[in-house]
Formats: sequence, structure tokens, C-alpha cells
Amino acid sequence: DNKLVLCDTLSADMEPLPSNHRASCVEAMEAAKLEHPWFGLEQEYMMMDGYDRKWPLGWPKNGYPEDIHLPHVIYHSAVGTGNNVGRDVMEAHFRACLYAGVNICGENAEAMLAQWEYQVGPCEGIRIGDDVMMSRYILLRVAEELQIGISFDPRPIPGWLGAGAHMNFSTDKMRAPGGLAEMERAIERLGKRHDKHLSLYDPRGGADNLRRLTGSENYASDGSKFSAGVGNRGASVRIPKLVAQKGMGYMEDRRPASNCDPYVVSEALVRTCLLNE
Repeated sequence: DNKLVLCDTLSADMEPLPSNHRASCVEAMEAAKLEHPWFGLEQEYMMMDGYDRKWPLGWPKNGYPEDIHLPHVIYHSAVGTGNNVGRDVMEAHFRACLYAGVNICGENAEAMLAQWEYQVGPCEGIRIGDDVMMSRYILLRVAEELQIGISFDPRPIPGWLGAGAHMNFSTDKMRAPGGLAEMERAIERLGKRHDKHLSLYDPRGGADNLRRLTGSENYASDGSKFSAGVGNRGASVRIPKLVAQKGMGYMEDRRPASNCDPYVVSEALVRTCLLNE
């Protein structure tokens, strides 16, 4: 009968602490509730050697697993000894989240050895932040039991691939026939507030993401400029190809860093796209 409880953090005066971004997120979600905003977050992370927290799990101690240009071919969604490490952590985490009631919907091996991703959603309103926070806690606890470290750093190994937390977003209007036009209006608003959003998409005012959004890799955008496109993994905001074909569905903000605050990201999307603030 053990329970996991997520709590708001308040001062002695019962006011939200500066680090409590959930409070303002609740206000934004309440203001936009008639739009029924849905979110889905793709959380990337790196498993680290429990005895050397700066080095990935399973990597050679004095070298690298493969050439930097090969990981997408070798490791993404890979199976087989040597092609992935840490699957036991991933599987245990997935089942623990399901048992706890977290709306987790998938996990997969990512583009580097020891890099993984899981997906939370779809969640309406404030639940996306709550479920992501609980999922991260559960991941850290599962890994702790196995003496494995977890890194949410957007660029855990300099010179190698980064890690993000792509946020999928939609409203009733976007999910209805003709919703593509609604997405395009939202994307236009996002473009006008690009710099503001980047400052909110990691806990250091955008500094962490600058190490990731270099524009030099085809899976992440250039943080110095805003872009959008259909099926374009190198865009700031992507509309999936099937969504464009159907003319309705959801869009994906690919800018948030893997160590982002999900309350801050979801609130920013709602305030920009729906409340026009």
C-alpha cells in the first residue's frame, strides 16, 4: 500500500516558492481549459557509470564505443549485446511508472550507447508536468537500486549527440478537421517569441540548450533562429507528415532541453499559443 505523493512547495506564508513553477502553470491551464490542451513529452536521458558519474554506462574507459557519425545506425532502437546497455533499467522504469499511475506510453533506445528515451502522454493540462516529474523520480530511484547514474544534461558528452525533451502539443481545434490552420497560427506566435521560449526551455535561462541547439546535427534545430516544417527533424517546431496529410492532429516543439521543467514548457506553450501573452 505504499504511495508516491507529489507536493507543492510553499513558504511559511503559504505562498509558492520561487522554484515552484507548478503554481503559475495551474493558473495558465485553468485559463485555457476550454481549449483542452493536450501534451506529450519525449524524455531523453543518459545512463551513467555509477562509479564514474561523468562517463556513460558501458562505454570503454579510455575511448569511445563507435565513430561519432555512426550511432544513429548502430544504437537507435537497437537490440543485441553490445548494441545497447541498460535495458533492465528501462524495462523496470516503464513497469514502475505504469504501476504508479503515470501515463507513460513508450520507451526506446536512442542514438548513443546508453542513451534512452521514454514518452509521457497524452496528458491534458497540468497532468503533463505532474506525470513527467514523477516519471523522473521513479527513473532515478530505479537506477539507484542498480547503482547506475542518470543524466538529464542536454549534452552529456562534449562532441557527441545531445538530449532533448520534445513537447507535443494540441488543442481541440487542432485535433479537429481543418486543425492544420490552427497549428500554423500557433507556430506564427511561437516564432515571434522564439528567444523568450528558449530562455524558458532549460533551467539556466537557455545556456544549457546552447550546447545542444547548434544547428550542426540534422535532429536538432539552430537555436539562433526559429524554423518550422513538415517532417523536418531539424526544425524548431515540426508538424509530423501524417498530421499534415490528415490536416489535423498535433505539433511538436523540438526545442526544450532534456533537463527542462515540464511545467515551465507547457505553461509557455499555452500562454503563447492560446492566451497570446
